[in-house]
Amino acid sequence: MKIENATQLRKLYGLPSERASKKQLSALDKHAINFIEKSPFLILSTCNQHGKVDASPRGGKPGFVKILNQQEIIIPDSKGNKLLDSLTNILESGRIGMLFLIPGMDETLRVNGSAYISTDIALLEMFPDEKNPPKTCIVISIEEVFLHCAKALMRSKLWSAASKIERSTFPTMGQMLKDQLGTSEEAESQEAMVKRYENDL
Repeated sequence: MKIENATQLRKLYGLPSERASKKQLSALDKHAINFIEKSPFLILSTCNQHGKVDASPRGGKPGFVKILNQQEIIIPDSKGNKLLDSLTNILESGRIGMLFLIPGMDETLRVNGSAYISTDIALLEMFPDEKNPPKTCIVISIEEVFLHCAKALMRSKLWSAASKIERSTFPTMGQMLKDQLGTSEEAESQEAMVKRYENDL
């Protein structure tokens, strides 16, 4: 049966607990601030005006996302592939979602809100340690904040050493791109790719 409405969903799943319903905040508290300050990685989710969605990984040293106050945070737009999917989506919809992760922690932090792109020098100067300084930053106005339970990461055993694979057992990025693009040129080795990327960090 195809689920057609929320009533059908609720009949299957029931209602959330009071604790789950009340954990959603409208601003950063001390625990959310601490989480963001210790997080070196997040998944950034955006959509355009037609509802086309995109999810993009963002990373840096712990604290690379700057906190202006309890309602605003800033993400540097570090050097990437220049497709600009996230940025063009923000221009169109102004909406954003983030999932913050901390290595070793199974809990995550979800933050949703509105966003705009800025070239404000005062904001860009908040990222002085960048090898390749960002040309822009994303300024987020927070609407929803909540800690997400550990179940998904517990199921995946994401941080477990036993879950890691030997990189050599998986095709290199160069080989996968060669196959996907159907090019005749020699695939870039993993070592060459890593060395090239290190210049862009």
